Amino acid sequence: MITKTQLINSLDRLPENLTIDQVVDHLIFVEKVQKGLDDSANGRTNTKEEAKQKLKRWLK
Repeated sequence: MITKTQLINSLDRLPENLTIDQVVDHLIFVEKVQKGLDDSANGRTNTKEEAKQKLKRWLK
């Protein structure tokens, strides 16, 4: 989970002139990156071989 402080710091680094859609897109991106980091830290990852097998099923 992303914290309020992380969100504020992330928004502070953005340019001054943004649309609401750009802000929302940025926040979604930050949340997904944080989720990926959390998954990695907690061992919720796939090996290269597991990823290949999942892709084969998805691309059928």
